[in-house]
Amino acid sequence: MPRDQHIITAQDIMDLGTFETIRAEKRQENLVRKRFRRLSVGPHVTVHFENWDTMWWQIHEMLRIEKGGEEQLKDELAAYNPMIPNGGDLTCTLMFEIDDPQIRARVLGRIGGVEDHIFLSIDGEKIVAVPEGDVERSTPEGKASSVHFLHFPFTDAQIAVWKSGEGQAMFHVDHPNYGHISIINDEVRRELAGDF
Repeated sequence: MPRDQHIITAQDIMDLGTFETIRAEKRQENLVRKRFRRLSVGPHVTVHFENWDTMWWQIHEMLRIEKGGEEQLKDELAAYNPMIPNGGDLTCTLMFEIDDPQIRARVLGRIGGVEDHIFLSIDGEKIVAVPEGDVERSTPEGKASSVHFLHFPFTDAQIAVWKSGEGQAMFHVDHPNYGHISIINDEVRRELAGDF
């Protein structure tokens, strides 16, 4: 099954008419799921940990909005499949969410390279984020993108500690101009353990 293989295939995607009949139900499921996969880190960052189900939903929503058919489907699968955890990692979409355009420009203009200052810790051990290599997320002038796609590769020992519930799990951003830590609570930790 593709879910066990950590991939979404064209066969997993419903035609838009069928999707519309279950969209309200699936949207509600997705909202509940995200409640246990979302984390705030400091005043401006929201992290959404991804999995097969969140990416399946995202692909359907993109197809629904853009109506690009088969050609679009190929692009969406290529874009979103890499964000499905592979059984040995966690993945997330990290967003700097700042409504005021002037504040947003000021904050993003000071945090270039922030993607190299993100890590998880479990029981004091560091798991460094690896940015998705699709595009450069910081400009040479030092401006960061507002959206980052990240992988956190775990060792078998780190997975065992994560699943055990022992020790403290935390999400860190330690950029000199944006330094914040968030504790990953037990509910989120249990939910994310299913990604391994």
